[in-house]
Amino acid sequence: MDEEALTALAFGSDAGSSDPIPRDGSPRERLLAAIVLGARGRYAAAADLLDPLRRGRDPLTASLAASTLASHRRQLGAHVAARKLDGEALLKIGLRDAGAPAPTPARAASGGAAQEDPHGLDRQGARADALLGLAADNLALGRISAARRLAIRAAQADRRWRANIRGGWVGAEIELADGHPEAAVAPARLAYETAVARHARRHIVKSGIVLGVALLAAGQDGARELVLAAAADAEKYELDSLSWVATRVAADLDPGGAEEYRFRSHQVLHAVLRHADPCVMRIAHESPWVPVRPG
Repeated sequence: MDEEALTALAFGSDAGSSDPIPRDGSPRERLLAAIVLGARGRYAAAADLLDPLRRGRDPLTASLAASTLASHRRQLGAHVAARKLDGEALLKIGLRDAGAPAPTPARAASGGAAQEDPHGLDRQGARADALLGLAADNLALGRISAARRLAIRAAQADRRWRANIRGGWVGAEIELADGHPEAAVAPARLAYETAVARHARRHIVKSGIVLGVALLAAGQDGARELVLAAAADAEKYELDSLSWVATRVAADLDPGGAEEYRFRSHQVLHAVLRHADPCVMRIAHESPWVPVRPG
């Protein structure tokens, strides 16, 4: 599987593949492989790829690896550990030019180093990833004002599709946490519409969950259809990192299928935890964010 195929799995319309994900190749290929493995809930395998990359000499790759690992930690409730990794990611890439105009999506000429990347795997994108990660970490730790400030800095760093989607997720979560569900709908909808326009399957699934939750909290229509579709797609494309979340939310929106959705959520989460390293598994069991106990 080459870089093009890995990029399609990470950011394209077909997020699933029966082919094994390679664990070797160039630093970029290993980073992409880790992104795909993380989406499938294979966190320990992803960490095996990311740890050497974040210790490498290239600050861009190291930053992207650290923020990717942070997102995997955060998905299992390890927000303190994630904040440390996001801080590491920001330190490696720096804040210089964070407020400069976002770059036009492009790749360097053949043979040259990539300066700009259509998916944000470049300096501006790495900076936005780190800032958005820190925003999400602070939000989970109850620091809403800090989360807002960091989200604004991230928007200044990169305004391309992936940063816009992730910014929409974080923006919606900030409004929900701050008690403004109606205000959460707009950023969540922007994230969903951007993901659909890009045919980015993995991002469509998560955006559907976020928008569904925002609509439900705001008392608006459409939540059930979005979340059930997200749950079906997460299952179809083996996106286990999202499947257990989608099915848990679906259980609250579909009374007739609630028991089945709840069972599937616990089943997938158990599988995900079996593929996490022991430290993260312990943190997940202690986290109020991860429903590893019956209920």
